[in-house]
Amino acid sequence: MRKLIILALAATALTTAACNTIQGVGKDTKAAGQAVEDAAKEGKN
Repeated sequence: MRKLIILALAATALTTAACNTIQGVGKDTKAAGQAVEDAAKEGKN
């Protein structure tokens, strides 16, 4: 039972860390897309 609890806690910690990482990647991708969009608008004018 003790090993099961430790495994569950480890899985929860890894899942939480992965969510934060994926969220950061999403923000970086959004910022890069915005930069491309802004450059395209400047080139159009």
